Amino acid sequence: MLELSFILASAAAALALWAGLDWAILWPLAFAPYLAYHLFRLLHLTSLIRRRHRLAPPFPRGLWGEIYRAIAQYQQRGRRGRKRQLRFFRRFREAAVSVPDALVILDKLQRIEWANPAAAPLMDVSWPKDAGRRLTEILSSPELGELIDAGDYGRPLELAPEHDRTLMLSLRIAPFGERKRQRLVVARDVTKVYHLNMIRRDFFANASHELRTPLTVIAGFLEHLVDSPATPGQHRRPLELMSKQTARMRSIIDDLLTLSRLEMDDQSEEAARVEAPAEIEQILHEAQILSGGRHSFDADIDQGLLIAGNQAELRSAFSNLIYNAVTHTPAGSRIRVLWEEGEPGPLFSVQDNGEGIAPEHIPRLTERFYRVDKARSRESGGTGLGLAIVKHVLNRHDGRLLIASEVGQGATFTCQFPSARGLRREPPRTGRAAVAQG
Repeated sequence: MLELSFILASAAAALALWAGLDWAILWPLAFAPYLAYHLFRLLHLTSLIRRRHRLAPPFPRGLWGEIYRAIAQYQQRGRRGRKRQLRFFRRFREAAVSVPDALVILDKLQRIEWANPAAAPLMDVSWPKDAGRRLTEILSSPELGELIDAGDYGRPLELAPEHDRTLMLSLRIAPFGERKRQRLVVARDVTKVYHLNMIRRDFFANASHELRTPLTVIAGFLEHLVDSPATPGQHRRPLELMSKQTARMRSIIDDLLTLSRLEMDDQSEEAARVEAPAEIEQILHEAQILSGGRHSFDADIDQGLLIAGNQAELRSAFSNLIYNAVTHTPAGSRIRVLWEEGEPGPLFSVQDNGEGIAPEHIPRLTERFYRVDKARSRESGGTGLGLAIVKHVLNRHDGRLLIASEVGQGATFTCQFPSARGLRREPPRTGRAAVAQG
């Protein structure tokens, strides 16, 4: 090795000069070339690293050669990693540029950091021209500022941007980056879908409203004919069937009007103190009359638990679930109703031990006019709109509908509300009421 050669040469020089020089002066002079060589290599390597010079062969011999070789391998691995990162970054940029949705990245101060080309026509955000500006300065919407500040990004925000009122955008915000302090804003053009939904809602609302008046007239005449003693006996059966179907059509129209009104706004306009226990007990009483003794009922109701919301809408949701259990389960079934403080907030549940629902039907139960068994639903007078109404009512009350069922094991429909909706009667009462029949 080179270092060993230096040591041997220095020792030989020391022995040769031993006779004429003092050893204290001789040894530093003998090792001076060795130290100078190491100092040169150290300064040379420092200069190369400082200038970020690429180390390449030929490398010096000995220990310094091993050091140079190790640093060169490290540099090579770093270059490969940077190339991979550059290729990944280019692919990411190409994908982001080609996406038809608008993508905007906000820094921790909610200023625009980057935006793809689609953000210009959709959101009027151009990068890098608008870099450093706040998004709310360009999309001046109070709802957008509140959404970003609140940090609750579970639901999309629909808005029409000021630069093009013919557009309807659906905005979603997702936190990302270090400590989730940055924000990714995704805006999708939903103009066509929005207009189609508006046309559909207007059609159902207008058609339902226009049909209500003639149906009322027809129902009035049919009722008069059924009750009239002058009506021949052989005509009474057809008239009763017509009256029954007219009542069913009126029920469908009423449900369509209710659903159209609920779809107009995602948030309930009114949030009052609702006496949920009294409402549920009243619905149970009506359900017992509807059942005609064919079902048995159990209820576990927290009398001290109230809820903040719209009384009419909540009654509609609760009654739809209980009436569905009555109309869609065979005679002898047991229906259990639960109202309690759940996790994280008020919980309303209707459970039956009927025939149950096959798994493939459960995701579609809240679609309007969807029926598991069309023949049975028509026979029982079901409209196929009840669960759609329940879903929209819960959306307007920040809740959600959970459905659990197995064929032959019955079904459970649960309404979960957030804790902010729960209220307690003053002074608190923890007594529970039970309703049982059969």
